Amino acid sequence: MTFKSILDEIENNLNKILSDLSITDVKFSVEPAKPGFGDVSSNISYLLAKQLKKSPKEIAEMLSEKYSNCTNTLVLKSEAHPSGYLNFYANWDKLSQLILSESYLDTCGDVDIGNGSTIVVEHTSVNPNKALHIGHIRNIIIGDTISRILQKANYKVNVLNYIDDSGLQVADIIVGFKHLGYDQEPPNGKKFDHYCGDDVYVKTTEKYDADPSLEEIRKNILKELEDGNSEIAKFADKITRRVLAGQLETCWNLGVTYDCLNFESQIIRSGLWTKIFEKLKEMKLVEFENEGKNNGCWVIRGEDKEEDKVIVRSNGTATYIAKDIPYAAWKLGLLEDPFNYEKYVPEQPNSRILWQTTLNHANPISKNFTGEKVVTVIDSRQARLQKIITSLMGKFKSVPDAYNHLGYESVTLSSETAKTLGLDTDGKQAQMSGRKGLYVNADSVYDILKEKTKDETKKRHPEMSDSEIDSIADSVSVGTLRYEMIKQDLDKIITFDLTKSLSLEGDTAPYIQYTHARASRILEKSDRSPSIDVNFSLLKEKSELDLIKNIGLFNLQVRDATNNLSPKVIARYCHDLAVAFNSFYEKSKVLDLGDVELENSRLCLVNSFKIVLEKALDLLGIKAPVKM
Repeated sequence: MTFKSILDEIENNLNKILSDLSITDVKFSVEPAKPGFGDVSSNISYLLAKQLKKSPKEIAEMLSEKYSNCTNTLVLKSEAHPSGYLNFYANWDKLSQLILSESYLDTCGDVDIGNGSTIVVEHTSVNPNKALHIGHIRNIIIGDTISRILQKANYKVNVLNYIDDSGLQVADIIVGFKHLGYDQEPPNGKKFDHYCGDDVYVKTTEKYDADPSLEEIRKNILKELEDGNSEIAKFADKITRRVLAGQLETCWNLGVTYDCLNFESQIIRSGLWTKIFEKLKEMKLVEFENEGKNNGCWVIRGEDKEEDKVIVRSNGTATYIAKDIPYAAWKLGLLEDPFNYEKYVPEQPNSRILWQTTLNHANPISKNFTGEKVVTVIDSRQARLQKIITSLMGKFKSVPDAYNHLGYESVTLSSETAKTLGLDTDGKQAQMSGRKGLYVNADSVYDILKEKTKDETKKRHPEMSDSEIDSIADSVSVGTLRYEMIKQDLDKIITFDLTKSLSLEGDTAPYIQYTHARASRILEKSDRSPSIDVNFSLLKEKSELDLIKNIGLFNLQVRDATNNLSPKVIARYCHDLAVAFNSFYEKSKVLDLGDVELENSRLCLVNSFKIVLEKALDLLGIKAPVKM
């Protein structure tokens, strides 16, 4: 239970005091304290002020006196702060032993919020007509990190990637290949997803204004895509799967893997829409318009003065949102599964089996990738559509929070980074657009980060082999990309800067990774195995106790990140943990002390830090190198 143990002890004792005072239903907090407020503080006095008709300070003094009569294991004393907070000071001899001993366990950081229930996390979901750019990476890393955190919180997580292989952007590249003469093989060994995005897609869309006949061709292609047996549909399937292979290669390179690929073309042809549409009508969640601008359409009524949303046009065709509704219902297990499943080839790097949906019933394999809850990671520009789907699914399932949209803002490039990557932005941040070709693919960013890291590592460690340098460079470049995408609040626009993100100082992945390497070096130099069989009472310096406290907060941070679906919580925790260790490193020598007992105690602390930081970084999908 780590630091939570002292919080629980205090909360239980305060509840006993309230019970003795015949006071009930007071929702007070007990939290790790800010500097100057002991080790733990509570707001209980403020919540009792009106009822007891006394000042918070007077109440805190009264409670502190009563608390001194309680049975305590981990609390040394309580104290009333002049502000009215009730503060507590830990018995660090006992709390240090508890925290550091539990940090050595495999279960360190585990929390049981999910209780083994199943949850779906859907992320990535990029049109298979181009390479992934740096903006897509935020979606992918958020989704992958949330999946890791939920698994740590005892959810069974099904990770899905929705492949929109029947939309306009796919039709655009088919126009390019079939009607504008683009070769199916990219030039000079260029990656196929790069070729489709950089050349075929961008240059095809540029031609629509000059040649209006292409618009009609695109419409016809869209119709043929819905017929899985048409030659165009078969050709599109071949092309989009080649693009998808390139996209997945990028994801795997960043440590991102999935459980199942779901293809929109199959969802359209599966009959799911017909079934869900009938349910919508039965439950009166859609209405037929007999007049006005939506005459002849089926609509979902707008809430809070929002306009009605058309889901079936007057000509009988379904709108974009109509594709999302049956898929959402399928994810929650509200519809009978029409799919069979087959393994995707090639295999994912970590041996995690990747399945894909199929409508081929020749070799039936059934799987269940649904969940009791769903988290879908989609950027904030689709908030209105996602709000409608969330509301509908809540009514279908009769559980308001069964379907969750996790939105996020866009990624821009700093002017210097844009210039490095070949974009001229006149000194401004670069806003990306795949249609206009104004974007930087993720592979290019990774390659540049890796080369910069290789150069720096060679300078620091000329004795290292090329393979060692390459491994470190991969860990740092992947860590950098991932950390930059999740260290901000999701509702904040990210401005990505190559140079700042690689700094060994400040809030960066390399800073945190370098701190881990520093701890690893201390343990290596000690030439002995750290143990928890040490004298914990020797760890009494402020920098030591601050580090122990931070280590003990790990499971509380996992709980917070899970409850708020916030990867930033773990990113911030990793940084705070690294800062605490570096403060300890500067103030407390570990080796060559002439005191073996103290050395062993501090080595235990160093190893505890190393173990917990590795586990926390793993939740972010970031490796912890032992050398940098």
